[in-house]
Amino acid sequence: MTGPGVVVLDYGSGNTRSVVRALERAGASVTLTADRGAALDADGLVVPGVGAFAACMDQLRAVRGHETIGRRLAGGRSVLGVCVGMQVLFEHGVEHGVDSVGCGEWPGVVERLQAPVVPHMGWNTVEVPAGSVLFDGIADERFYFVHSYGVRRWELVTNDRTRAPLVTWAEHGGDRFVAAVENGPLTATQFHPEKSGDAGARLLANWVGTLGSAA
Repeated sequence: MTGPGVVVLDYGSGNTRSVVRALERAGASVTLTADRGAALDADGLVVPGVGAFAACMDQLRAVRGHETIGRRLAGGRSVLGVCVGMQVLFEHGVEHGVDSVGCGEWPGVVERLQAPVVPHMGWNTVEVPAGSVLFDGIADERFYFVHSYGVRRWELVTNDRTRAPLVTWAEHGGDRFVAAVENGPLTATQFHPEKSGDAGARLLANWVGTLGSAA
């Protein structure tokens, strides 16, 4: 038996090699590719991302990644966004006064954190809601963040993905922001699980465990 097949979308943004290694350690059979067919067929799709919102969206559109994400979710198939790969799932990102359109899977805007020190860089605790699968066994752990922007207001109460989303929050410099979301097949983290030690490894294993297994 092998683990579930996971594609890490190779669209030119993100710490792809470290994400691949972390997912392999979590029990997945991982392929790093921009191939649309492979991304559609995989048991799980991971969308990494670092840098600016607008640049990531441009790179994502260049490989039709936004369409791939939408098609997978329409079929109830798992997608995990990481860091800017989470941010681009929202409707808009505002950086330096420029409003860029995101994938629109969730309403809301990614904006600069209102904290005395930005970027937010380092280990932080999170506020995990009851019933979380992603944070099973690690709700009290710390995770590694590197970002200047985030979603400071959650605007979606429920949708057609079976139940209200589970939203995990974090705080930096007195400003609260969304740290993770579990919304049916769509899951995302603002922090980097691949850089979060044992806690991040457990989180990825929890996500991989939701994908089932393939022979």
